[in-house]
Amino acid sequence: MTVLKTSMRNFFAHKGRMALSGIAVVLSVAFVCGTLVFSDTMTTTFDKLFAATSADVTLSPKNAPEAGDEGPRTGRPESLPASAVARVEKADGVKSAEGAVTSDSVTVVDADNDNIGPSGGAPTLAGNWTKNDLRSMEITSGHAPRGPTDVMVDADTADKHDLKIGDELRTIAATGDFTARITGIATFKVTNPGATVVYFDTTTAQRELLGATGRFTHVSVTAASGVSDTQLKKNVAATLGADAAEFKIKTQKETADDNRESVSSFLDVMKYAMLGFAGIAFLVGIFLIINTFSMLVAQRTREIGLMRAIGSSRKQVNRSVLAEALLLGVVGSVVGVGVGVGLAVGLMKLMSGMGMELSTKDLTVSATTPVVGLLLGIVVTVLAAYLPARRAGKVSPMAALRDAGTPADGKAGALRAVIGLVLTAAGVVALYTAAEADKAKEGSLYLGLGVVTTLVGFVVIGPVLASFVVRVISAVLLRMFGPVGRMAERNALRNPRRTGATGAALMIGLALVACLSVVGSSMVASATDELDKSVGADFIVQGEQQITHQVEQRMKDTRHVAHTTRYKEVRADITTPDGKTDKGAGLSATDPTYVKDLRRETTAGTLSAAYGTDAMSVGEKFAEEHRLKVGDKVEVAFDDGRSGELKVAAITSEEGTLDRGAMYLNIKTVEKYVPAERMPLSDMVFAKAAEGKQDEAYAALKATLKTDPQYKVQDQTDFKETLKDQVGQMLNMVYGLLGLAIIVAILGVVNTLALSVVERTREIGLMRAIGLSRRQLRRMIRMESVVIALFGALLGLGLGMGWGATAQKLLALEGLKVLEIPWPTILTVFIGSAFVGLFAALVPAFRAGRMNVLNAIATE
Repeated sequence: MTVLKTSMRNFFAHKGRMALSGIAVVLSVAFVCGTLVFSDTMTTTFDKLFAATSADVTLSPKNAPEAGDEGPRTGRPESLPASAVARVEKADGVKSAEGAVTSDSVTVVDADNDNIGPSGGAPTLAGNWTKNDLRSMEITSGHAPRGPTDVMVDADTADKHDLKIGDELRTIAATGDFTARITGIATFKVTNPGATVVYFDTTTAQRELLGATGRFTHVSVTAASGVSDTQLKKNVAATLGADAAEFKIKTQKETADDNRESVSSFLDVMKYAMLGFAGIAFLVGIFLIINTFSMLVAQRTREIGLMRAIGSSRKQVNRSVLAEALLLGVVGSVVGVGVGVGLAVGLMKLMSGMGMELSTKDLTVSATTPVVGLLLGIVVTVLAAYLPARRAGKVSPMAALRDAGTPADGKAGALRAVIGLVLTAAGVVALYTAAEADKAKEGSLYLGLGVVTTLVGFVVIGPVLASFVVRVISAVLLRMFGPVGRMAERNALRNPRRTGATGAALMIGLALVACLSVVGSSMVASATDELDKSVGADFIVQGEQQITHQVEQRMKDTRHVAHTTRYKEVRADITTPDGKTDKGAGLSATDPTYVKDLRRETTAGTLSAAYGTDAMSVGEKFAEEHRLKVGDKVEVAFDDGRSGELKVAAITSEEGTLDRGAMYLNIKTVEKYVPAERMPLSDMVFAKAAEGKQDEAYAALKATLKTDPQYKVQDQTDFKETLKDQVGQMLNMVYGLLGLAIIVAILGVVNTLALSVVERTREIGLMRAIGLSRRQLRRMIRMESVVIALFGALLGLGLGMGWGATAQKLLALEGLKVLEIPWPTILTVFIGSAFVGLFAALVPAFRAGRMNVLNAIATE
């Protein structure tokens, strides 16, 4: 009880200092709990949606893709005959059965030709309005579509794009364009995560989306009262008899589970990525907590010594410090759980701004979330305080007679330096091994080992590095400020262990920033270099949907365009002479002009020969694996088509990244084996301008596709900028998440300076008494902060660039051979670190400047 009272007294006596460490615990726990609440809320949202939209039993074509899988590349979904509806209705236990049409291969634009589809990755769904839709939606304005000129739209999309009844919408599908006016608006009964949904009457949906009437994509079956979904499924299968094998029959639960599985991978990636960044914040928070308790123990040396002198044992002193840490962990974790829920709500608002709608009505806080947050916060805080507590227990009673802090352990310091050097050397060896690896998979293991080992090594050896690096930084930056600068340098060097730990907290976040910057810049530079070397086409056209035949023809007829080249992906099973079959292999079917649009090196044969009748090319790696040579023949069984024997006419090099390992053949060869109605649409179209007419052709192509906002015309400059923007957006998102760790690190600098000011109260009073002005005092503390921040920045940026350069060596094995160091980013971060130091010193410097000189001198 005495230990607890002492701990409580000390905790509240230093509540201001504890608050900064508490913020680190709060932020770390909040990020973990916020991530769990956010991911659980998304899961709940999708679960409700899938349960509401799934019929009791659903009948679909056998070859229909599973939820989340890629559908047919023809632009038209798989369908079944309308006669299936009548057959299913005859099954026992069926209350009703209705045919439904659904397609996500559409683009819908308003009267201003603006795409009303979502921008956040959710689909645009078009179909017919059925009774099953009443499970999840209700018509809140107007009426359902009754004819070919009617369309109904969901309320979320209507609100977002200011649509109202009477407005005209144009739907672009593989079969062509058609227009209709809004006659109704339907509102979701559950949360719509962001999809745009439009409804037509059944005949229009069949004709325009499937290309034929009398067909449906699926049949929704409703069970009669008292009939379970499982029994209904059996009854439907029995009624269909032998023909049941031609269909997929699923209960509501099976359909919902399949849909849930289709989004689970996306949700898991987001969840674990965010938890990873939370882990980094926890790691940085550990340094802050260790520093806080180390300094508190040092400042209470006399107190601890007196406790020992009057009979307190080492265990009691140890427990006293750990009890303070426990109290800090409990308070910080409880607050962190609450802040985490608020953070989850903020993330939901952010995602809504990006196109994924999430409602706070579905906010899900599972019982495990606060438990995980509390356990992590408390355990991490107590573990971080263990070393300072152990050190406190070693304070002897004689320390009560001295003003010195905890005695330094020379042997421990030397051992620390040796361990740090060994770990750093081992990490460097691992990174070198990764850079010299012949295979990316093997090298990545050494890269991960090298990253972890060098990071730990730098943390351990931090105090040794601080003694050297701080002197170098001071010589460059502080000496010009005279005595004030020299005092700032000495203050930073006074306790290298403290400086090293504070700088290490900032080092971790900046190391990851530098590493990812190098990797991102190298990827962009490599891709840009590859484009310059390999792409001969002037323009690339691609978009959210595959390119329809009508658009292809219009592009081909565009003025100033010398030729266009279609690029289609075809799936097939390839059986090689060695008897092995590569199932579901992707073949690149293009027009013969592709050899002009993309320059590919070959190791055998010529690529133009691959565009002959019943010919193809294979990649060098595929040829080596199956011992193929030019002239060999392979059996190709095309999906949705016939099998044919094709001759290997060329073997392409594995150099470069564009179309690496691709197998080419002429579109006409594919047309020979695949029926026209099953022929895939083009994924992209390349275009070459007439000689000297690049600008005119560019403008003409844009004009041609003006009415098709789902497609984008890009010249090589545009394509490079798009690539750069995509990588930049990804990095900015990562930087934002790493920002939490950097904020915690800044708090560490603030905490270190604040406690350092308290520790040096008497010293500050004496300096003020002999003539040091308040302005000089504040400047000294700010300079000390800047030096510590720059020390952490130098270590972090140097370490991160080393990691990034090693990672690029592995990427070079995949064709990304250009190493580019983003010096503007690196220099910006380094200079920004100086401002971070200045910002972190504002409050401690202000408080130091306000000290009463006489009271400071009288401080024990």
